[in-house]
Amino acid sequence: MPQIARGLEGVVAGTTALSFIDGRGGRLVYRGYDIQDLAQKSTFEEVCYLLWYGRLPRRAELEALGAELAGVRALPADLEGLLRSLPTRLDPLDALRTVLSPLMGYDEDPEDGSREANLRRAKRLVALTSTVVAAFHRLRQGQAPVPPDPQLGHAANFLYMLRGEPPDPLHTRALDAYFVLLADHGYNASTFTARVIASTLSDMVAAVVGAIGALKGPLHGGAARWTMEMLLTIGSLDNVEPYVRGLFEQRKKVPGFGHRVYKVEDPRARVLHRLSRQVAERTGGLVWVEMSERVDEVVAQLRGDREIYPNVDFYSASLLYNLGIPPDLMTPLFACSRMAGWTAHVIEQHDDNRLYRPESEYTGPKDLVYVPVDER
Repeated sequence: MPQIARGLEGVVAGTTALSFIDGRGGRLVYRGYDIQDLAQKSTFEEVCYLLWYGRLPRRAELEALGAELAGVRALPADLEGLLRSLPTRLDPLDALRTVLSPLMGYDEDPEDGSREANLRRAKRLVALTSTVVAAFHRLRQGQAPVPPDPQLGHAANFLYMLRGEPPDPLHTRALDAYFVLLADHGYNASTFTARVIASTLSDMVAAVVGAIGALKGPLHGGAARWTMEMLLTIGSLDNVEPYVRGLFEQRKKVPGFGHRVYKVEDPRARVLHRLSRQVAERTGGLVWVEMSERVDEVVAQLRGDREIYPNVDFYSASLLYNLGIPPDLMTPLFACSRMAGWTAHVIEQHDDNRLYRPESEYTGPKDLVYVPVDER
């Protein structure tokens, strides 16, 4: 009888050349490049090019990609109308999923499944995702959306559309590094969802809309939000230790800690911790970083031999909050970054496709006798 792997834990479901995770060594690599180097030295646009084309771009290629992304940032008028029609209490991730769903209707050749056509779609999806997230946030605040600025880079343009004013260069660099750090991460739940959909030879938009649905779950993309809401609940440094001890005593999970793959500290968390402190020192929100550091210390004291370390979401929370991102917009920010990886995985799946069709073990009854409805 085949062995059942709940949650597919330990199962190698396919191959990828996009990213490599060393869970024991605490390392993440995009197409051969260590994430620490990329976060420090590259830009999100460079990483998009790397994931889509398999190598880092030359100067002219990077500039061309930047121009392509800027050229498809604007939301079509009727899709903006759809966005405006949505209830402002709607979860921003649901708004994003809804507005992206009809996008194949704007494609110049929806039946074209070639790599070139998918690259074109990938660029539009990455560009529009940030536009939709920023626009919906402003609408629910009673403010008009800010049109994208084609002269700004991807991260700077998002902050400009969100705030309506040119962003601080430090804020831009921090958000750009965040986008780099979260762009891809192997066969995680949302990426696997996208690949399963793509394996049916469905279109790229369908695949990433499914991925957004998977990202919404608190066991995947929602952890930064719950981390920040924990910090807001704790309220002060003095309350950190009793709060965290209470979670341990109740055998509850500490938001932002633990990972299915990493058995040491998530390498992305180290970078985000540093960036979070740098931004906080500029914005005056240092208390959120100090509280996060204290949570980290208390968890380290209490975890014993359990492999519970900060994951990517833990220091993302204080960083994004100090950039003016409210908790319920943090998962959509995750989607803004991961759209690069999702689209790259769809392209990779279509390049060498085989339909995903696992088996299951039936646990229900057999050989029941049908009884007519009036005799039951």
